[in-house]
Amino acid sequence: MKDRDASPEPGVQEKVQPGYLGPTPPLGRPPAKGRRLYVERPEQLRDAVEILRTARIIGVDAEFVQGRSRLLGENGPSHRLALLQLAIDGQCFVIDAWRLADLSPLAAVTENPEISILLHGAGADLHVMAERGLNVAHYFDLEAASRSIFGQNESSLAAMLQRAFGIHLDKSLQRTDWARRPLPPAMVAYAARDAEMTLALYYWLDEHYHDILVLHEYVGGLEPVAEWIEPFLRGSSSLPAELAVAEAREKGLLSEEQIYADCRAALASLRHPMRRSRLLRLIADLSLTGLAPEIEALLKAPTSDERAAAARALGRLGHQSSREAIRALLQDPVYDVRKAAQSALRTLSSSPRPLTAQPTRLTDGARSWTIGESDDAANDTDWKARLRSLMDE
Repeated sequence: MKDRDASPEPGVQEKVQPGYLGPTPPLGRPPAKGRRLYVERPEQLRDAVEILRTARIIGVDAEFVQGRSRLLGENGPSHRLALLQLAIDGQCFVIDAWRLADLSPLAAVTENPEISILLHGAGADLHVMAERGLNVAHYFDLEAASRSIFGQNESSLAAMLQRAFGIHLDKSLQRTDWARRPLPPAMVAYAARDAEMTLALYYWLDEHYHDILVLHEYVGGLEPVAEWIEPFLRGSSSLPAELAVAEAREKGLLSEEQIYADCRAALASLRHPMRRSRLLRLIADLSLTGLAPEIEALLKAPTSDERAAAARALGRLGHQSSREAIRALLQDPVYDVRKAAQSALRTLSSSPRPLTAQPTRLTDGARSWTIGESDDAANDTDWKARLRSLMDE
């Protein structure tokens, strides 16, 4: 009789069906075409700011030029802001940042915490705006919110406008030369439309997915966590988590109890899905199996980011009692979650050959770690266990 334990995990070998398989709210009404104003002179910018500063919600999009300026040299920015589009109800200002050397009047808008700036994919836009002295105090990232609801491959502005309004977004001018002057009217209209549609998408998401949308609202600083955890949430640590924490333990800076307490507190306090997902990865990296029950609860989190991250973490932690809860996610509406659940079940079903790490001292006193497969059956520890043994000394 075939050993049941050797049978494939149900769903592990099957192809995960792509796409979003869940319900979608009814189509919304596309916004009516409003007034579009091209701003290329300082006095026009001041007039625009007087109107924008009275708004409470502004859809924003940016067009920029890649490549460093010959005037700024190699130390200059690799992306330069060419246009900045700001849409409010009924009108959109297309600001020529290429011609306007001084954008500082706009700081009265972007730095006002009472004004919500709406961005679809905040990273690049925030970066090029900051290089021109425009720091944003309060914003929503609609791409991140859309990803939390529908999944990574369903969160582009084009995909979301098709889903929310049945609109096909023409991206034929996406890679055009935004340094060209004068800009043809078609390019100005194209630029304005993305900001206008970002504003319309915000209203649709707020109507149907308010609770998830507010998870992607940024006001002021991020939620505080233990100082040693923050670099891993920002992705700025120069060392893998296992090595960094092992060194901290060896120096007496952290204890096992403190590591657990700090990670447990962060799990309870973090609200932003991306930061919580990175925390789950950190917990798995450190093999903090005692936190598995708290992580299992996140398999039912409202955002797909957290459900997928929780499944991956539980798989890496080897938490066998979570199998049934993870298996249920094979029916999740979001592809990213279904794929993560399948990967986690595969991990729980497999018996990988252990890796070993042998620490050696180099001539300058630094430690070197060599990681490889072990052929020694007597060696019953993997490289992470060896690192944890340093932490327990």
